[in-house]
Amino acid sequence: MIPRLMSEQVQRSATWFPVVSVTGPRQSGKSTLVRSVFPEYDYVNLENPELRNKANADPISFIEDRHPPLIIDEAQYAPDLFSMIQVTADDIGKPGQFILSGSQNFLLLKQIKQSLAGRVGVLKLLPLSYAEAVRANPAMTVEEFIITGGYPHLHDAHIPRSIFFESYLGSYIERDVADYLDVRNLTAFRTFLRLCAQHVGGLVKETSMANEAGVAYRTAKSWLSILESSYITFRLPPYSSNLNKRLTKAPKLYFHDTGLLCHLLHIETIHDLQEHPLFGEIVENIVISETVKRYYNALKVPELYFYRDDSKIEVDLIDCTHSQIKPELFEIKSGRMYHDRFAKHLRSIGSLLNVPNDHRTVVMRTDGVYHDHDITVSGLKDFLLREETPIG
Repeated sequence: MIPRLMSEQVQRSATWFPVVSVTGPRQSGKSTLVRSVFPEYDYVNLENPELRNKANADPISFIEDRHPPLIIDEAQYAPDLFSMIQVTADDIGKPGQFILSGSQNFLLLKQIKQSLAGRVGVLKLLPLSYAEAVRANPAMTVEEFIITGGYPHLHDAHIPRSIFFESYLGSYIERDVADYLDVRNLTAFRTFLRLCAQHVGGLVKETSMANEAGVAYRTAKSWLSILESSYITFRLPPYSSNLNKRLTKAPKLYFHDTGLLCHLLHIETIHDLQEHPLFGEIVENIVISETVKRYYNALKVPELYFYRDDSKIEVDLIDCTHSQIKPELFEIKSGRMYHDRFAKHLRSIGSLLNVPNDHRTVVMRTDGVYHDHDITVSGLKDFLLREETPIG
């Protein structure tokens, strides 16, 4: 097993809440994580049709026959269990009684909100971060990780990427989203997913994406919501303030896993990656998605934005997680050689927002970290290996 940075946070959460839920995309390692952190807990997996039928037919007996502490995997398949979990947790009155996990996050979170509000600690486990991946394979370069992505099975089973991702897409579409789509739309949905990859790093404009995909506006909007709920894509919102400027209102679109993104873009090799017209946007994606992972792994809610005004002045990433008053500004470049012009917008927007000089950074594919006058220049690898102090 590849050690996960979230392990300690899951364990801590079980000392705070009676119920802990681990959500995240399919095959991100949720089951492996909770079983390794809580080896003494009983374990049931509702993927098993027999167990699922019993849980749905008689949720009271199902819980009473299995005394906590208990791990329930794929818990969303038995929605009536959640009320019984609430009752049992309240009766016992101790933390760490139930650990829930599931791949259909929209269903799992819906049941949690309805039955377990205030009783559950929710953690989000995304695929391996680069920092986790290099623990297993210290020789892995950033470019190799971008293409491979972070799904653990790719790193421990050495399965060919194309086979893994085609299987992943098939199981994702057939098992996680098929119930939300008309059967006739399954192929169209896969086409729409590829369209999202082609728009990575771009502004989300549902109307134009719907037109390109040949579907209705409401359909495109619904599909984007499904992709986000299942942790395939996410939106980076625009920065907004009381500045006397007209700022972009549309968010940007990114993928949680660059391996899946590269597969959808038919990128198979590092040469393919470096020659691809979206190489710059893919590097943006890895910086932003790894920042999201770093905060989730530390039990922090990321507050990330980008800046763009009507003069097309743009800053790729504004990180307000630690401070709204003094955010960190990042310009992201795919090149290896630093030029002072890269910092032009960091300086102008940094001055506008009163951001101190040491919070203005250019991230690029150079080595090490150094300073060029008032700007920090960080190598991509160094940035991805940054550590975050967990809560608690």
